[in-house]
Amino acid sequence: MTGFLLTTLVTALSLLIVDTLFSSVSINSFSTALIAALVLGVINGSIRPIISLLSLPINFLSLGLFSFVVNGICFWLAGVLVPGFSVNGIAAIILGPVVLSLGTTFLNSYFEGRSLPSLPNLTSPEKSLESGQK
Repeated sequence: MTGFLLTTLVTALSLLIVDTLFSSVSINSFSTALIAALVLGVINGSIRPIISLLSLPINFLSLGLFSFVVNGICFWLAGVLVPGFSVNGIAAIILGPVVLSLGTTFLNSYFEGRSLPSLPNLTSPEKSLESGQK
């Protein structure tokens, strides 16, 4: 569960980076970025494989470059589905997912070696009180 939350947060932060770099990408708030990150995860897990399979001949003929278009379609679709997140312009549709991927990769590698602080054990108040007194 922690990995899922961290991945969603990293994707949301990367979306905010894309929003900063491209004027044609608009995200209203951090909560919108979180929702867009979740929607992008669902699209990339369900719709993208179908589009990739259907476009396999074109992707083969273009030596894999059509994958940028498939990623752009998924990115644009998330912009259509999430209110407060919009993607306009061909440059943002094609280059936005590239920057998103680079940002996500960098942030994932940054957080990979770090551990999250542990929360106190709230199920047993006696033990957490005893450990605080020592």
